[in-house]
Amino acid sequence: MDPIDQNILYHLQHQARISMTELGKCVGLSQPAVTERVKRMEEKGMIEQYRTIVSPEKIGKHSTAYMLFHTRDCNDFIDFCRTSSEVVECHRISGEHNYLLKIMTDSTRSLEEFGNKCDKYGTYTILIVMSSPIDHKFLISRPEDAQALANRD
Repeated sequence: MDPIDQNILYHLQHQARISMTELGKCVGLSQPAVTERVKRMEEKGMIEQYRTIVSPEKIGKHSTAYMLFHTRDCNDFIDFCRTSSEVVECHRISGEHNYLLKIMTDSTRSLEEFGNKCDKYGTYTILIVMSSPIDHKFLISRPEDAQALANRD
């Protein structure tokens, strides 16, 4: 990945709906040239998809928690997670627990009810999110920031 591709990714992760014309202006390329680069990165799988970030609170999801889960019946548990609207992320992890779930519900009471539904699959610990000082970080930094860090070393 060259610095121009990195710059394109930087801008796309901040505003995925940017027009190719505007993106070209940001990175110093023509619209056809930047379109070709974006298409190539999509084909290579560097860009997997474009998403909309929805405000959980605006749609009534006021409670977020992480659940450390231990189960012996992984297949049934995964099927349960896939069909549960409360589960927004599920990760297989190492250690004492074998899954880490991110759960979003309308209230802590609903979170408790979700935990009750999980009882038959194994044991768990629920960690309720109080606040999120760093909710999301982008994977690609501004190319000149990366270069400045490299020059410091």
